[in-house]
Amino acid sequence: MGKKRFIGLIVFAAMLFTAMAIKAQEVAYFQPFDVYSDKNARTNHFAPSGWMGDYNDLGYNDNCAESPHSGTSCIKIIYRPNVSQGARWVGLYWQSPPNNWGEKKGGFDLTGATKLTFWIKGEKGGERIEEVKMGGISGTYPDSDTASTGPIILTKDWKQYEIDLTGKDLSYVSGGFCWSTNLDVNSDGCTFYLDDIRYE
Repeated sequence: MGKKRFIGLIVFAAMLFTAMAIKAQEVAYFQPFDVYSDKNARTNHFAPSGWMGDYNDLGYNDNCAESPHSGTSCIKIIYRPNVSQGARWVGLYWQSPPNNWGEKKGGFDLTGATKLTFWIKGEKGGERIEEVKMGGISGTYPDSDTASTGPIILTKDWKQYEIDLTGKDLSYVSGGFCWSTNLDVNSDGCTFYLDDIRYE
């Protein structure tokens, strides 16, 4: 092996090691990434634009001041099971960019996050959310992975839940947060609250 080639290999190895060390450091020091913290907070990401199922049965207020978990506001969601679109279920996706079902390039690289946490409570207690998830959007620009939890039976008190993201490919996330429920488990409808939705 020539001297120049040997030196070149050493330089290449050093550059590769440096790049790997920087990437490892980025993963180790992942900064919390908010989906929602307060109304119009600068740290908020994704838009609650993916209304699904019987979307006309949904009432949405992201500036609710009724005892938020933290800050000055939380999200209040009212589900009235009128079966407006004939689906018998309802859900909402927080997307990037807004209204993106995989046709647009967007999303975020959330590599390094190990969990998605959120606080939730019901107005009366006993409300049932069938699924809460991240990712799962397909199309031309699909999410790189998906993870979920549920069903969740709510109480009248704030409670934190988390979705484990260990080992997930988070290099491209356009579906940042999603929940769904249905008529069968909430025959009289339901009202619930969300706050402090965050990747950590």
